[in-house]
Order: sequence, then structure tokens, then C-alpha cells
Amino acid sequence: MKTYSLEQVTDKHIGEIGTKSRDSFENELRLDLLGEAIKQARKERNLTQEQLGQLIGVQKAQISKIENSLTDARFETIIKVFKALNAKINFNVELLDQRVTLA
Repeated sequence: MKTYSLEQVTDKHIGEIGTKSRDSFENELRLDLLGEAIKQARKERNLTQEQLGQLIGVQKAQISKIENSLTDARFETIIKVFKALNAKINFNVELLDQRVTLA
């Protein structure tokens, strides 16, 4: 029985690194992880979605959409959520080995 790495399966079924389909997949995955981190932090603070929404000035439905990655929330809203949860945020920026050209 032949085995395949996760990378090989992802390349075959999603697309290779650098393709539009792969980039889209990885962005969605990151949003899912962000939503899950917000949900976990909210629950650790013993807050309902409604209570968290009240803290940052949005409806419960908006918190639900963010947690379930059903919306592209504004960066400002995400920052407000983590501040309301008294959570430290770290972002990692990695420059890829690609040239940037100006038109």
C-alpha cells in the first residue's frame, strides 16, 4: 500500500503552492482557525456571543458569523474582539520569494 504525505494530497486535490485555488484554500483555513480562536477565547471568558457583541458594539449574529468564518470581518472588528477578550494578538508576516513589480 502506497502512502502519501498531506502535502502531496493537498497538491493533487487543492492545487500546488502558488496557484489561485491553493491560495484561496489556505486563506479560508486561516479564517477558520481565527474564528475558532475567537470562539475558544470567548468561552474561556465565560461570555455569550451576545455579551461579546455588546462589548464591541455589534449584534450577536456578527459574532456568530466571525466564529464560524461565514463573513470577511474587518480587521478593525477582529482587533476589537480580541481587545474585549483581553487577549494578546501576534501576527506573523513572511515575505515570499517573489518579485514585486510596479506598473
